[in-house]
Amino acid sequence: MGKCVEEFIVGEVSVSPGRTVTETDVVQYSWISGDTNPMHTDAEYSARSPLGQRIAHGTLGMSICTGLSARMGQFDGTSIAALGVDEWEFLEPVFIGDTVYLRTTVLSSRVSSSKPDRGVVARQMELLNQNGKLTQRGVMKTMVYSKAGLAAAELGKRIP
Repeated sequence: MGKCVEEFIVGEVSVSPGRTVTETDVVQYSWISGDTNPMHTDAEYSARSPLGQRIAHGTLGMSICTGLSARMGQFDGTSIAALGVDEWEFLEPVFIGDTVYLRTTVLSSRVSSSKPDRGVVARQMELLNQNGKLTQRGVMKTMVYSKAGLAAAELGKRIP
């Protein structure tokens, strides 16, 4: 079971397991998203670019962040909804074959005054590669059950 909003500690840092970005990831994401830019899909074109090779989509990196966050288990059974992404930056390319991991830092965690069954956790998300280089970062906010809200939800009730 994941954590309730009261259990997140401001300043707490967590690190996910690693995940290698594959050619299959990039090809499938190109077709799912409709973004077939040659920097992602054409090895010859991208070889002539300043980066010298194909790169993963920036938004694929963001998606990998959410997946790595899920693997950390902090919100298993306690999250209600994603609320937003702020200040996201694409700092370095993610290449096919890079192994990336997610480092999160809790920025804030508070129970809602108007809806005490839930609260909001804001975390700094940092996607790093196998060399420890920061490739992406931003803030993600998640609506999470409070302890009272989770207990009520498990009983099939709502807190007014």
